[in-house]
Amino acid sequence: MHNSDAAVRDASSPVNAAHIAAAVLERLRMRAPRVHCVTNAVAQNFTANVLLAAGAVPSMTLSGEEIGAFVARSDALLVNLGTFDRERREATGIAVDTAARNGLPWVLDPVFVDRSAQRANYARDLIFLAPKVVRLNHAEFATLAACEPTRTAAGAYARDCKIIVGLSGETDLVADGERVALIDNGHPLMAKVTAMGCAASALIGACLGVEPDAWRATVAGLVMIGVAGELAAAKAQGPGSFAVGILDELHNLDGQRLIAHAHVKFYRTEVEKAIS
Repeated sequence: MHNSDAAVRDASSPVNAAHIAAAVLERLRMRAPRVHCVTNAVAQNFTANVLLAAGAVPSMTLSGEEIGAFVARSDALLVNLGTFDRERREATGIAVDTAARNGLPWVLDPVFVDRSAQRANYARDLIFLAPKVVRLNHAEFATLAACEPTRTAAGAYARDCKIIVGLSGETDLVADGERVALIDNGHPLMAKVTAMGCAASALIGACLGVEPDAWRATVAGLVMIGVAGELAAAKAQGPGSFAVGILDELHNLDGQRLIAHAHVKFYRTEVEKAIS
């Protein structure tokens, strides 16, 4: 057993919770998981580069004739609703069915469900099909859950839907109904680069490919990209150099740097109730 694996055997403390990303990153680099991405046209290039920089292998085909074969040979699936045209909707149906038949974990990124009732309804249908993780922002959560995105609400939604909620914001939150992690990593420049959230969802998918505990996988993915964002921002001159820099930082990340820079707080449900 690797030391980093032993360190997160009990993730019930803030110290050990910060080691989760290091343990998952180590396995990600060793196994190079394949992630098939049904994602929006704007996000495809950056998402693929983030996965490659982290050590994963992306694929992006939408063809109804071959997407099933690609998903079946993957370790995880991402479904992103950003530019959700007819081709992507048909591809999603095949991809999700294939993932279910093969027992593959998948991530739903319900982009802009707050802008379209039709899209929100479709996202709810997809949640019924049991993604492991829903990675979304505050407006998207408020639309799907019909409540404000508090820690208690995120935990309740995760428990009711039997999913992991990865809620992105100034402080990222990961909830499964029993555990809550608050991640204070990242930088405002991340909001200035197209597809940053989409890429974070794909990175969570890569982590799911090597970590069966979906809560830990989600914590790991968000810590990785948050830490990389902070390190890249320290050298960047603006959004352009930052977009390149975050790829470099992801590529150069190791467990020691993650542990040194991660800012993760952990709560169990009973503690969360006490402080709400």
